[in-house]
Amino acid sequence: MQPNEKPATSLALFCKVVDNYGDIGICWRLARQLQDEHGIAVTLWVDDLRSFQRICPPLALDAELQHVAGVTVRHWRDQDGVFAAADIADIVIEFFGCDIPPGYIAAMAECQPRRVWLNLEGLSAEEWVEGCHTLPSSHPRLPLTKYFFFPGFTARTGGLLCEAALEQQRLRFQSDPAQAAGFLAQLGVTAAEMAALKVSLFCYPQAPIAALFDTWEHAEHATACLVPEGVAPEAIAAFLGAPAVAGAMRRRGSLSVRVLPFVAQPEYDKLLWACDLNFVRGEDSVVRAQWAGKPFVWHIYPQDENLHHVKLRAFLQRYASELDSLTAFSWRWNGAVGQTEGSSGKAQADWSALWLSFQSEMPDMVRRAAGWRREMHENGDLTGNLLAFARSFC
Repeated sequence: MQPNEKPATSLALFCKVVDNYGDIGICWRLARQLQDEHGIAVTLWVDDLRSFQRICPPLALDAELQHVAGVTVRHWRDQDGVFAAADIADIVIEFFGCDIPPGYIAAMAECQPRRVWLNLEGLSAEEWVEGCHTLPSSHPRLPLTKYFFFPGFTARTGGLLCEAALEQQRLRFQSDPAQAAGFLAQLGVTAAEMAALKVSLFCYPQAPIAALFDTWEHAEHATACLVPEGVAPEAIAAFLGAPAVAGAMRRRGSLSVRVLPFVAQPEYDKLLWACDLNFVRGEDSVVRAQWAGKPFVWHIYPQDENLHHVKLRAFLQRYASELDSLTAFSWRWNGAVGQTEGSSGKAQADWSALWLSFQSEMPDMVRRAAGWRREMHENGDLTGNLLAFARSFC
């Protein structure tokens, strides 16, 4: 540190992995952007290093503490531990209401000046989110206040994660067919598959994959489905007639299915950019699909009492109000048959008819994606908005 140079702001981000890759995917993107673009000294506490390693191959599974891409990563094993005020970061973030160690909270209460404590919530398009964004919550015993910070789709929320260079990277990639073809070829995709309708498939195991595959197999036009290894392995293996391991491929009728190696986050962005249609799941990949500018179908994380259908409805009302086939297809893909509204409720039970309608509307989806992307950029990016809020207490 140079004379009179201020130390970097420190930030601790606590993540308990529930959705395999979605939770840690969001936190890893946030941590890297905080470090790369804002010079924040980030410590990322993670309980599941194995899931983390799938999206960040350099990560060591046996290290209690390590440094990856400028971020300090700590293995969060339990709720034990004794902490002093000097151990506490300037900004403390718990992701999606995870309980951080009591000892850390107790030490936070001893800090002067007070630390900024945020609960980074899950993504939702529901209207109530705007009213709860940045609301305070006082600790029942300690002189601490936690603030709820919601990502979202309007200016009255925290916005979406988006790196400063992402748009230019996407434009360069998508304007260079040779670059896209070279990327796919490295993953084993053949020229014949590249000439087909290219679809990336990232979904939960309960998705109606067999019905969709049957539709594509008997469709008039060729479809190449690219599936990351580990995604719905039983359903994929049933189509392949073999284990769903990276490199496995089978063609039946008009459909080819290829299992890709599970790639790191930057390469997953390229996969979304290179495909004509993207099936995504959870929260991290659905945000990346929106920035990709291609048609996409969201498989939302399932919740008890079908609460995820409420979240899906709220998003579709914002995003797809004029895209009836996308709405109808999304409901069917998420097992919400019979819960459609308005014109989208006219969707036929037959998957083939549903797919034909969807496919004919894909050019409209591309145009909608471009307009939506502009709207989301106007809200500012989540990382910048979060830091601005945290620094308002200084």
